[in-house]
Amino acid sequence: MNKKGIQFNEVVSGEFDAQPEVETSADAPKRVLSPQPETPKLHKVLAQSGLGSRLEMEALIAQGRVLVNDQAAHVGQRIQYGDHVKVNGRPLHLRIEAPPPRIIAYHKPTGEIVSHDDPQSRPTVFRKLPRLQQGKWQSVGRLDLNTEGLLLFTNSGELANKLMHPRFGLEREYAVRVLGKLSNIEKAKLLAGVQLEDGEARFGSLEDGGGEGANCWYRVTIQEGRNREVRRMFEAVGHAVSRLIRIRYGKMLLPRGLKRGDWMELDALDTEQLVRSAGLGRVSAKTEPVRKSAVVKSTSPAGNKARAGGAAGNGFIGGESLSRQRKDLKAHAARKKALPRRAKMGG
Repeated sequence: MNKKGIQFNEVVSGEFDAQPEVETSADAPKRVLSPQPETPKLHKVLAQSGLGSRLEMEALIAQGRVLVNDQAAHVGQRIQYGDHVKVNGRPLHLRIEAPPPRIIAYHKPTGEIVSHDDPQSRPTVFRKLPRLQQGKWQSVGRLDLNTEGLLLFTNSGELANKLMHPRFGLEREYAVRVLGKLSNIEKAKLLAGVQLEDGEARFGSLEDGGGEGANCWYRVTIQEGRNREVRRMFEAVGHAVSRLIRIRYGKMLLPRGLKRGDWMELDALDTEQLVRSAGLGRVSAKTEPVRKSAVVKSTSPAGNKARAGGAAGNGFIGGESLSRQRKDLKAHAARKKALPRRAKMGG
């Protein structure tokens, strides 16, 4: 099955380390978060709840008879999911959709810790992430200081917990380089389960990847993420890990072309797939696309069909997301550039 993202054999062959950097030209996507969809205006929501017309609701607000989070509301004010509204001192239960989760794929390099605070003042992954207007980024699991690869972040605590919880059995796939070749007995132990200080641990799969000299590569999958678990498992059978790279988390692949220390915001299609994989159902149909840069949806039916097939068709997501976003951005820029010429010709 072609997953299209960074593959284990590319890590072993050295292609992974040799992959080109993200474009730095003027045409390259800027690293900005997409804007949040606008939240509804208070007077409109009140009118939709059956209290009166929009003009009557504006008058009610102007008279100071509407409170939002115990503060006097103002005409034109917007409200969002979680706000508490009172009219004439009585709580009003309004149905406002929760905003869709925002998700970032980050290519963590070695030498960074996954923590907001560090007594040793070591570099942290959070310094590289874009700022949120509301809430904060939560990491989906952790990677230790010397581990690199795919790390997910979201502003949804519920989604983060579901993606991490062992009950949902989301596989983590790693490329592991160890000192010395594993014997058949050692492989069997790692698949059957080895005893660690915090309980038994086992790999879901373990495949040879070759190597040079004393360095041997293995592709492993595991369905939980205890502290330094992969390293400790190999150490339990007498082999030290010299390099560890996460190339997949659940359905999410390490995007091809995403350089170390860089991030990419998942677009609406990838977000939908990842949310579903965590058992949270559909993202709201009103969700605007979330993306690495201001990218518009393709108007080509063929493009939309290929895009849907790329994510849902093979069961994995994210592998070609960065490339897709760049193509959409360039197409959008080309259309925008052509608009003045068409207007001039029409005039």
